[in-house]
Amino acid sequence: MHMLYTIIGVGLLFITMAFLVTENNSKYLLSGYNSMSEAERTKVDIKSYLPYFKKFHLFLGISFIVIGLLLHYAVGESASGIFIGVYPILAYIYFMRESNKYWKGTSNKWNKIGLYVLAGTLILVIGLLAMGFKENPVIISANNIQFKGSYGETLSASDIESVTLVDHLPKIISKTNGFALGSIRKGYFKTKEGENVKLILNSESKAYLLFTKTNGDKIYFSPKEKPTDEIYKEIKNVFPKDIEK
Repeated sequence: MHMLYTIIGVGLLFITMAFLVTENNSKYLLSGYNSMSEAERTKVDIKSYLPYFKKFHLFLGISFIVIGLLLHYAVGESASGIFIGVYPILAYIYFMRESNKYWKGTSNKWNKIGLYVLAGTLILVIGLLAMGFKENPVIISANNIQFKGSYGETLSASDIESVTLVDHLPKIISKTNGFALGSIRKGYFKTKEGENVKLILNSESKAYLLFTKTNGDKIYFSPKEKPTDEIYKEIKNVFPKDIEK
């Protein structure tokens, strides 16, 4: 439900922006324009720019809601999550590029700076998404279990109280530090019971591995390619029986 609220809420925000800025209040509300001197503002074709601004944000808001909901229901949360992160940035890159024709002379430097900032943000977002979607493999050796990738860690035999195969996750109510997009969740989360747990979930699964540490901390893990029960069998074969409860 959180994803649906985000899609609708952000879309409505864009639509609201379409009606928020007018010629009378633009020198107060319009970013870049509001910091110009009166001499600089004369170089901006504000009468032509504002209808373009309104049309763009109406289209962005409506398309954001429609496409976001279609992706959410037809493909899944992961697809709609990527859309939420990437689509507005791409749209604003186009918007600012096309806006240059309304900003004449030295006044268009703010648009150029904005384009560089948006391009950098897009690269950062894509990088973070790539890191989040990259599988965290688990490596089992005679002395430890190692979770590779983001939010990974190494558990020695003495760190582990038990390893259990479970068929469901606890009810998660919030993320305290981590990555969450659809069924992929990595990092630290809080359960409905108020317990802090670590999730390393590479995919939606019918079975999860629950690692309970000797200090009481819990790690829930699901692989992407290898079946969960197969990894559990490997752990049983390698580790002493006293940690398998």
